[in-house]
Amino acid sequence: MSILPDTALQSATLGLGGNIGDPVKAMAAALQRLDARDDCRVAAVSRLYRTPPWGKTDQSFFFNACAAVETRLDPEALLDVCLSIEREMKRERIERWGPRTLDIDVLTYGDVAQDAPRLELPHPRMTDRGFVLMPLTDIAPDLLVRGRTVSDWLGDAEVAGIEVADESRDWWLRV
Repeated sequence: MSILPDTALQSATLGLGGNIGDPVKAMAAALQRLDARDDCRVAAVSRLYRTPPWGKTDQSFFFNACAAVETRLDPEALLDVCLSIEREMKRERIERWGPRTLDIDVLTYGDVAQDAPRLELPHPRMTDRGFVLMPLTDIAPDLLVRGRTVSDWLGDAEVAGIEVADESRDWWLRV
């Protein structure tokens, strides 16, 4: 695992979601696990959203949120930590865009732009997804992604049916 020097904290954003079991509890536990690490700190968390399914629409509504983290992990190591948390929490992904207990995506990592096999940054489909952009706007409206701010991208995104499930930004600490 690659760790940056102590002084080299990087900002990253994560997208979280799920619609099987208790996804809110799963997302909260994932954020708490990230925040408990020595090499990662949760800096901000969006409100909690209830969102209609996307891609594969014959399934239950999702819960989604975004988080900003400060980390000494490099992008791939951060991805590995997120995937490890998903596995520890018995993630179930039945099919692409289908139901899942927990999903954690690395959306952005500083100003890094890469098209690597394991991790494309910024996330290649984030600017098309209202369920990502709406919570991300809560915590990083002015974040530049592909030359536009997150709030600008949100203006073009489909947001029908997305509703705030919890107005509090500390929902993840109360679950």
